Amino acid sequence: MSTFKKIEKVRLHLLEHGSITAWDSIKLYNYTRLSDAIYKLKKRGMQIETIMHYKNGESFAEYKLIKEEEK
Repeated sequence: MSTFKKIEKVRLHLLEHGSITAWDSIKLYNYTRLSDAIYKLKKRGMQIETIMHYKNGESFAEYKLIKEEEK
């Protein structure tokens, strides 16, 4: 699957579910470059916030959709 299609899957996931983590991205879409997709989606106008979670000495980011991109 092309990078463009994977980014589109991430966009649709955010619209449907409201948030995504790297584990979701890997497990569901076999896509390991979630932070790059988020960067590109933000450039397209999506408002996405990063929420850091800390558990058992580990940290991970959850990306949460605030507002859909302007058309």
